[in-house]
Amino acid sequence: MCAQTPQELEGFLQQCQLRVNAVLEKKFDIEYPSSNLKQAMTYAALGGGKRIRPALVYGSVLAVGGELAAGDAAACAVELIHSYSLVHDDLPSMDDDDLRRGRPTVHTAFNEATAILVGDALQSMAFEILSTAETVAPDKALEMIQQLSLAAGASGMVGGQYLDFEAVGTQPTLAELEILYSLKTGALIRTSALLGGLSYPQTSPKQLEALKAYATQLGLAFQIQDDILDETSDTETLGKPQGSDRELNKPTYVSLLGVDGAQEKATELVKNAIKALDEFSEAADTLRNLAAFIVSRAH
Repeated sequence: MCAQTPQELEGFLQQCQLRVNAVLEKKFDIEYPSSNLKQAMTYAALGGGKRIRPALVYGSVLAVGGELAAGDAAACAVELIHSYSLVHDDLPSMDDDDLRRGRPTVHTAFNEATAILVGDALQSMAFEILSTAETVAPDKALEMIQQLSLAAGASGMVGGQYLDFEAVGTQPTLAELEILYSLKTGALIRTSALLGGLSYPQTSPKQLEALKAYATQLGLAFQIQDDILDETSDTETLGKPQGSDRELNKPTYVSLLGVDGAQEKATELVKNAIKALDEFSEAADTLRNLAAFIVSRAH
């Protein structure tokens, strides 16, 4: 049922990038106590990136019959949470990376203290946007805030990041690594699809469950593809240091299964993700094609 062409999907991704950036630029167009802080925040939030999570929000809105505009608040919120997590992940006390999205990381371009505060500010801004969205009913906004809070906190992304930190130098089982990935990367991807569904008032509980099942499989596939690219790509293409996982002695699907085994697992997960959308019409083709894109992307 994947009727879209690769060119149409690329156009959709570009549309999502432009849309999210335009909304965020308006949000940043206010007076801040420090112009330097504002500059660092916009550097972190608007400095490139594939915008996969906003695309999942918008794709989910389309899948349940809504219009793109309905997903603006949720798309911006998940991108801000993602951007904040990257700023903090890159810190010297974490992964200590100097390159992100093809340019110096925030702590490198500014300083470490600024990077910490930028991450804090972007996280707060995400919830401000959801709580003040004019296109979202108050009860739905509250549910979306709850879902994003769970995905971003100790029961989701932060918890997964801590497990990732603890796993350095160890050899976890595949089951343990799957749990780590489902939290570190999968929680926000899963919630991106859920928030897209919640952005449209007529979305049914059954549709939300299907979107959750789709994005659960996709989140794991996304991180496995990152593992593969960390081994097979190069720094210029990735926009961040190639081979950093191996250098930090982090366990990955590649270290446990090899490149071919990891690729087979990612392909299987994408098939399962697409199957979870069987009850959806062609309106979900964007989500189907996004799933295929996840395991074919080069960065």
